[in-house]
Amino acid sequence: MTTLFLTDAEATRSLGVKLGKFLPAGSVVLLEGDLGAGKTTLIQGIGEGLGIEDAIVSPTFTLINEYPEGRIPLYHLDLYRLEPSQVEALNLESYWDGVECTLGIVAIEWAERLPYKPPSYLHLCLKYDAKSGRKAELVSVGRFDCGAMGQALSEIL
Repeated sequence: MTTLFLTDAEATRSLGVKLGKFLPAGSVVLLEGDLGAGKTTLIQGIGEGLGIEDAIVSPTFTLINEYPEGRIPLYHLDLYRLEPSQVEALNLESYWDGVECTLGIVAIEWAERLPYKPPSYLHLCLKYDAKSGRKAELVSVGRFDCGAMGQALSEIL
């Protein structure tokens, strides 16, 4: 696990920008954190790092927003309003397998509601504490190389 301390929302966005520049097509980022922890802010940064100029907003009611115009596509999902059985019906593996869409970055807010996960992903948990501030905990699962990425991000931030 890699832990990064983030001073404010701008630092959270900056982390997202670095991820957007670093992550290859086929990357899945599963985000967890309380309301207001910075999940959408981080994904806005990913979009900026990918060169996406459209406004990136939380897809709480649309469930999935697709941004194809960046370096690679960004698929932004928000599972906040869904039960696991509803999530399963979305067939989200089509996004991370690239079966029906171009491989890109799949960023999923409220990932704890996923009844199944891809074989490889970056788990990113955002936390906020009034005393210690914001922090991001990054854990790689499967063949996702978080160690090298975490070191590179630590040097840049």
